[in-house]
Amino acid sequence: MSPRDAILAAVRSNLPRRAVPLPAIPGFAENDEPLLPSFRRQLEAMGGRSFEVADGEAAQAKVAELFPAAKVVCSAATEVPGTRRVEDVDDPHELDDVDVGVVRSPLGVAEAGAVWLTQGELVVSALGVLSQHLVVLLDPAAIVATMHDAYGRIDLAASPYGVFMAGPSATGDIEGGDHPRGPGGTEPGRPAPRVPGVRGRDRWISRR
Repeated sequence: MSPRDAILAAVRSNLPRRAVPLPAIPGFAENDEPLLPSFRRQLEAMGGRSFEVADGEAAQAKVAELFPAAKVVCSAATEVPGTRRVEDVDDPHELDDVDVGVVRSPLGVAEAGAVWLTQGELVVSALGVLSQHLVVLLDPAAIVATMHDAYGRIDLAASPYGVFMAGPSATGDIEGGDHPRGPGGTEPGRPAPRVPGVRGRDRWISRR
């Protein structure tokens, strides 16, 4: 048996035989403020903007109203067709000219003004960090009070990429979830890299 095979065999023979459950998360006292006003207040404190829209058609009209000069609107949301579908993007570098990115989030966190996005929603993960402006559609019913509540709702093993996103974008605006390497993240202990040609982006939430 080669040294490599011996090492792998030793690892396999010592794998845990049963899953060990994570410790229970206790309940914490919550703010009495309603979730939607709390979410919007935190979002706006970080420089984001929020708007109420009735449906997909209204969301599309709001994007056109706020960004009349946008040439490339790359959308991962069915409600807003955009000028480019993210599903048609083969290489993340193709997103370097995106003026407005549009995506739908399945979860918002009131205490942080943050939204949860995975590769499933973004399709191409770089859409969330290379777009000059990011529009996130969020159902108010999908907002929870705290990050503890949010972690109880998500499945970290369901996607290779996940991020809680909040506030104006820097090069390392990752609050939780996965820690990707590249324009949107960095390895622990290392400074966030500077990305030439990528300006600060302002994030705002639109709701259905």
